[in-house]
Amino acid sequence: MTEPTHDEAHAGALGARLNWLRAAVLGANDGIVSTAGLVVGVAGATANRSTLFTAGLAGLLAGSMSMAAGEYVSVSTQRDSEKAALALERRELREQPEAELEELTQLLEERGLTREVAREAAEQLTERDALRAHARVELGIDPDELANPWHAAWASFLAFTVGALLPLLAIVLPPADWRVPVTVVSVLAALTLTGWSSARLGEAGPGRAMLRNVAGGALAMAVTYAAGLLLGAAGA
Repeated sequence: MTEPTHDEAHAGALGARLNWLRAAVLGANDGIVSTAGLVVGVAGATANRSTLFTAGLAGLLAGSMSMAAGEYVSVSTQRDSEKAALALERRELREQPEAELEELTQLLEERGLTREVAREAAEQLTERDALRAHARVELGIDPDELANPWHAAWASFLAFTVGALLPLLAIVLPPADWRVPVTVVSVLAALTLTGWSSARLGEAGPGRAMLRNVAGGALAMAVTYAAGLLLGAAGA
């Protein structure tokens, strides 16, 4: 198969980077919201700094490990599926090469080529690297860039941890009377930023994304804080 042009390689690399950035922003957003909800809820029940720090740190570790494990399992499943699809394609190319050549020709026709041009292109691609041609055109897979579960797991772990550190520090560093207000303001500001970032990376308007983020975070903190107040009053 012909090597990708400079523009194609650049576009592919850019797309991969954008996917990673989008995943990082969403992971950080999850860390902010879940940890903020936890520490604000605990703050509704107690003003003890040690208790707040312990709860926040436990939430950070549990959330980051859960995100990493979930991402590892998900991407591992995707990678296994890609490998299975490539193995099946390799066997079909070995056992019925003519049928596979015709299939590639039809796929190229569906992309707008004439029958003659599609047939010639399919023959050239098959001659150069049949498996790579079918993987990219038929399966949409790059055999050289299969999903890496370890990369995904570490990226999710780090993104969640970075996001969770903000509400954790905001709830334990200020004086007791300022803890909840400082946490709420800092969290809503951070959610505004992550909403804007996710919208820009997805080439969408930032207004709705920012509003959804801020509203969701505010609701989560309000609900958990109210629950903390009720539990704290009941235990008093």
